[in-house]
Amino acid sequence: MNIDFFLLGAALILMHEMDAIRCREWRIFPGLSLLNNQWGMITFIFLHIPLFYWILWEIQQGNQKFIRSFDIFLVVHMFLHLLFLLHKKNEFEDWISWSIIIGAALCGGLDLLMK
Repeated sequence: MNIDFFLLGAALILMHEMDAIRCREWRIFPGLSLLNNQWGMITFIFLHIPLFYWILWEIQQGNQKFIRSFDIFLVVHMFLHLLFLLHKKNEFEDWISWSIIIGAALCGGLDLLMK
């Protein structure tokens, strides 16, 4: 069986963004953290619409430069979460969140190694 690590990583990062709503990730971001909880959530959700559109459009186009950059992002993203692990408003603490974050990074790294 040939696993497409890029697509699996993309699926995991999209799942992570769903989990980010549960964990109220906007409270960690500069700028969004200044908003009250309701407006932070609304802004966070609606900013992801054009972001997801762009990601899916680039995948559909088969843009290899984007795919390589996205693989790198998946790895860097995990390190950013490690950096913010001690942030007082960080709620990414359970095995579910970290399985998704680490899984996405592993998929990005494996996709880079296999190309």
